[in-house]
Amino acid sequence: MKLRIIFLLFSIFSITAVNSKNLFQSFDRQNFYDEIKSGKIESINDELTALSSSDISEKEAYEGALLMRKAGLTKLPSQKLKFFKNGRIKLETALMNDSKNGEYHFLRLIIEEHAPKIVKYSADIEADKEYIKKSFKSLSPIVQHAITDYSKNSNILHPQDL
Repeated sequence: MKLRIIFLLFSIFSITAVNSKNLFQSFDRQNFYDEIKSGKIESINDELTALSSSDISEKEAYEGALLMRKAGLTKLPSQKLKFFKNGRIKLETALMNDSKNGEYHFLRLIIEEHAPKIVKYSADIEADKEYIKKSFKSLSPIVQHAITDYSKNSNILHPQDL
């Protein structure tokens, strides 16, 4: 009898754990950079979901960058504009609150370089490039790797700049 109860409880906990896997998904910075690079809307949505349940201090900046990236992948013009505006507000707010964060400048540079001219989001591109160059060595290895990887295909930031 005891064995049956233990087996039943184990089965229930196992099923619950499998079904709630996404509920307890934690934010992974390396995965964030992989997904923002991938350009797959499903991956961007998964990262936004992971961020929504996260309490990291960089949450607003990451959400902003993801929303603006999502804007470029969305088909409907009204959705594009909505995502871009919301993302811009989040990222710019994060930058206002922590203007010395080199990673935030990198996130903005990624978006600035690929944003369509019509949204007029490139005013800080040179300043961001210089700030990234200046702060590169003080950033975490994951962010340094993301910047180095990005610089290989960028028209603004080049590997020799780092």
